[in-house]
Amino acid sequence: MAERLGYRRPSAAARTLRTGRSGLIGLTVTTYGQEPFTFTEFAYFAEMARAATSAALNRGYALVVLPATSRHDVWSNVALDGTVVIDPGDHDPMVAELYRQGLPVVSDGRPGNCPVTAWVDNDHGSAVLGILDHLAEAGARRIGLLTGTSTDTYTRLSTEAYLGWCRRVRQEPLCEAYPAHDPCAGAVAADRLLARPDRPDAVYGLFDPNGTDLLAAARRYSLRVPEDLLLVCCSESDVYATTEPPVTTLSLKPQRIGTTVVNLLIDAIEGAALPLEGVSGQMMPTELIVRGSSQRRATRTTVSPPRLPGEA
Repeated sequence: MAERLGYRRPSAAARTLRTGRSGLIGLTVTTYGQEPFTFTEFAYFAEMARAATSAALNRGYALVVLPATSRHDVWSNVALDGTVVIDPGDHDPMVAELYRQGLPVVSDGRPGNCPVTAWVDNDHGSAVLGILDHLAEAGARRIGLLTGTSTDTYTRLSTEAYLGWCRRVRQEPLCEAYPAHDPCAGAVAADRLLARPDRPDAVYGLFDPNGTDLLAAARRYSLRVPEDLLLVCCSESDVYATTEPPVTTLSLKPQRIGTTVVNLLIDAIEGAALPLEGVSGQMMPTELIVRGSSQRRATRTTVSPPRLPGEA
């Protein structure tokens, strides 16, 4: 009806004069501090940022992708109405500073000890347990984990779920941890895991490049996937549908998360913020996309014809 009557949304400049808001919201990763980490190079972050940008524009805001830095002065140069922070670490100083300034902060990932307005996350514990059970049902007896060294809740909760599963099934943990922002370190960690004398017969990798890292390491050690080694990694990349073999992946549904965090943030900016003691959280579903890397191929058996009496 409004469009038929010729209604047009007020310009950003007019809205700024009327409300005192800039119409800009930030998006960043602070977990890795001063490390040279370009998070939009990873499929999860790229998909999440794309959805967040569309959701912001639908609400009349522009999204600014900020550098992964803990320097307060970089952020102070941009007049933000609020910020989305992806996977904040424990006691994240940037999140604390933004909250101290009175800016709404919504986190993609449970915030641990960070003071946020709201958060959105997946049930990482349940997702990991489902993957481990899937691998065990496929015949795995020694399941390994490629994990990270950061303190964000995705890494911590996923690793804790794996360690708890190992205790339950009485398996010795087979873990290799590395700085997730360093792709070269991931390849080294995958090699270390498969070089162990108690080499795992299945591996779950928490991060996007782990599938290709593990496929390459398996080739170096002449391990066949999936016959000798079952593989699953968490990734939103389509490349794993075409690898040899195709790799089973866990999707965290970043498009839904990106849309949800932005809408929560704008609701808070426009007056729907909850007090700190009433911080709200939303859980998003995950999806395990099962492909050949985590399914044992059926062993071919040759059935000989019955021998006739008197045949040798």
